[in-house]
Amino acid sequence: MKKYMSRRSFLKTGGLALAAVVANPSQAFASSGMPEPKYISQRPPKDKRAFVSKAVEKAIEENKKKIKDEKLRWMFENCFPNTLDTTVRYKTKNGRPDTFVITGDIDAMWLRDSSAQVWPYLPLMKEDKDLQLLIAGLINRQAECIRIDPYANAFNDGPLGSYWETDHTQHMVKELHERKWEIDSLCYPIRLAYRYWLLTEDTSVFNAGWHEAMKLVLRTFKEQQRKQGLGPYSFTRDCDRPTDSQINGGWGAPVKPVGLIVSSFRPSDDATQYGFLIPSNMFA
Repeated sequence: MKKYMSRRSFLKTGGLALAAVVANPSQAFASSGMPEPKYISQRPPKDKRAFVSKAVEKAIEENKKKIKDEKLRWMFENCFPNTLDTTVRYKTKNGRPDTFVITGDIDAMWLRDSSAQVWPYLPLMKEDKDLQLLIAGLINRQAECIRIDPYANAFNDGPLGSYWETDHTQHMVKELHERKWEIDSLCYPIRLAYRYWLLTEDTSVFNAGWHEAMKLVLRTFKEQQRKQGLGPYSFTRDCDRPTDSQINGGWGAPVKPVGLIVSSFRPSDDATQYGFLIPSNMFA
């Protein structure tokens, strides 16, 4: 385990100097005789990047010139391409593009996160056919994931199993990383597919598999209106965190079936106390 120095030791070994730098960096470095820090790229080497888009690289170069602040320019150059640099796995599957996007710190794909991660690149698709195929591949993969289980929030890149296999829920197959039912998990893929179509007018992603996935979305929303009973989903986890489980044996707090959709979990992956999560219902 890493040992941390005490506050007193920190101050003795340079904490005061650091405080001075934060307060007035130019003056602090000049008075100390130390060179000002250089902002070095933190991107992987070009041959180590997961995906390279000519349109994204062009956008970086064009926008860098418009950002006067050196640190902000450095942050943009590192952050904007990070999804492509480090999180995407692109291939062709059954003759169609297929893209898996890990959430970053976990080797699994969230339907919500993956949609949001590629969102900034959508306006650049017309300039880069390969980038368009990457996005189409994600739409294809998301539809496949929904067909596996519309109640799951996160998926593995294959039948790999996960740490959460011991969760108490009805359908924890090995393709799932986690099975927390969240309304927004099904809304984000629709939002992504719709925006993709608006910008490209490409309908190739809307095949029979995608339509099957959308029927499952509709079925799931109707089930969780709970007009015909509690539906097929419940969830508990063996842990000390109440935000990781639903009460009442996994079914959640009782609701009156007024037409709103029950969301057992929030977009934060924390359990809802009251099932009718209004922002997610508005999204649906």
